[in-house]
Amino acid sequence: MVNSPLFNDATIVAGVNAVTALLNSGTLKIYTGSQPALDGSLTGTLLVTLTFSATAFPTAVASGGNVNATASSITAGTAGNTGTAGYFALLTSGSATVMTGSVGTSGADLNLNSTSISSGASVSCSSFVFSMPQT
Repeated sequence: MVNSPLFNDATIVAGVNAVTALLNSGTLKIYTGSQPALDGSLTGTLLVTLTFSATAFPTAVASGGNVNATASSITAGTAGNTGTAGYFALLTSGSATVMTGSVGTSGADLNLNSTSISSGASVSCSSFVFSMPQT
């Protein structure tokens, strides 16, 4: 068993590009409640849906031990419900869940100006970076 793997740039870039390609024309959905367990069902109240571009992410770049892919523009969404954002889910254009993550105002997987979202409010994402360490 390997205890300290170091993946070459090309390996991690290929993996990140494969994951981010799943999000072409997909969505970023923000929910109330706690992030589901691995492979768990999405729960809570759907607050808002934002849409990725047809090419969600350009080619990933390796730098400083990480591989990063920065999302192309993401279309803002109008909140359909009021609540406190607890987690987000990234879904394919066919609505299959790719990943989930925490939501907060700092130190979370997705940081918002405020986790309080009101029905009818416009919600936007100015930057979204998918990052994978090489170690």
